[in-house]
Amino acid sequence: MAGLLKGCVAGFLYFLVTAGLRAEPVIPVMPAQLQQAWWIDGSEGLDISGLSFCQGELLAVADKVSERIYRLAPEPGARSVSLEPKAEFSRPPLPGDQPTSVKARALHYASTPLSMDFEGITCDGPDVYLLSERHNRIVRLNQAERKGEWTPARWSESARDEGFLQLFNAESEGLVKVGDDFWVALERDPRGLLKLEPEDKVGRHFYEVPPVAGLNFRDRSADLTALAFYDGALFTLERNAFAVCRRSLETLIAEWCVQYRHIEEGPEYVYRKTIFGKGEGLAVNERGMFVVLDNNGVTRVAAPEDSRGLLMHLAFPSPSAE
Repeated sequence: MAGLLKGCVAGFLYFLVTAGLRAEPVIPVMPAQLQQAWWIDGSEGLDISGLSFCQGELLAVADKVSERIYRLAPEPGARSVSLEPKAEFSRPPLPGDQPTSVKARALHYASTPLSMDFEGITCDGPDVYLLSERHNRIVRLNQAERKGEWTPARWSESARDEGFLQLFNAESEGLVKVGDDFWVALERDPRGLLKLEPEDKVGRHFYEVPPVAGLNFRDRSADLTALAFYDGALFTLERNAFAVCRRSLETLIAEWCVQYRHIEEGPEYVYRKTIFGKGEGLAVNERGMFVVLDNNGVTRVAAPEDSRGLLMHLAFPSPSAE
């Protein structure tokens, strides 16, 4: 009887353990499939940092340009795409309702191109919004008056109180508008997500990003550098793992990820410095995922005189692969 009882207990414990293991989500991580890539003519020295599909156009910002947004119109079969000015505007003044670091204040007066450090772009119909990493703040383009205006929400103080934004130039890095809310990617050490609801003016809803066991950051910081929203899901660009992940908007758990390191570091595309990943901007539509590489002025191995950025078009994984 005792032996039978021991066997039943052991069997029950085994059931609990194996049931728990089965309950853990297995998140597919697959090699990305490159549909096409384009060298970006006119991007030299600008460092394209954000992408978004806006009313059928692919728009871009650069972190070394504070008073212009761009348009990209990649053509199938072409090897390059022109970086075309979309709109010019005057930058907003220093924000007067939040602390401004000495470095950010000095850059504002010393260098107009570096003063905003735009890292993200998103749209709501005709309205265009830009993310300033320099000030951890969103700028709305007043297109009638051709000027940028700060939106009310600010989060530098609340994010630092929550343990985010601890490193200069590793702060607010990606932006997307989903319905009435904005989502902001907080880059690294630690990385996180901020959801700004319409009445939130100080930053109340911070989230950790659920990890994916199959992603390899190769001893680099786990980071987030861009966000996109498509087909009811949040897409995250996880640069140092060379990955794009589709995540549930409710739980933030990844449904799948694709990794593109074999493309970025392939012989045709690899840049001369590879200590960090270079994925900075992400846009998603029915055709797939578009990732822009910010090469920070570095030239590529196959053409040492070429310092253009690269736009990659990645396919969604097939249902069978998922």
